[in-house]
Amino acid sequence: MEGLGWIAAIIVGALAGWIAEKIMGGDHGLLTNIILGIIGAVVLNFLLIAIVGATLGGWIGQLIVGVIGACILIGGYRAIKRA
Repeated sequence: MEGLGWIAAIIVGALAGWIAEKIMGGDHGLLTNIILGIIGAVVLNFLLIAIVGATLGGWIGQLIVGVIGACILIGGYRAIKRA
């Protein structure tokens, strides 16, 4: 996560994963939430930088990016699982 240390990335990732879990109606554990939040934020940050040339900064910005990214990952996983 851009601009956040490891501890902050874990905290924001866990919170982002938990929020995404609630939005998408999932039932994951804490470790899965952390992983989804962090990977979701990394993937969406990469896409934002590649397409727009910038990303959201700070804790709140990264939380938003992490939630959206985690929702995309959960939706993608469900789509693959159904196929």
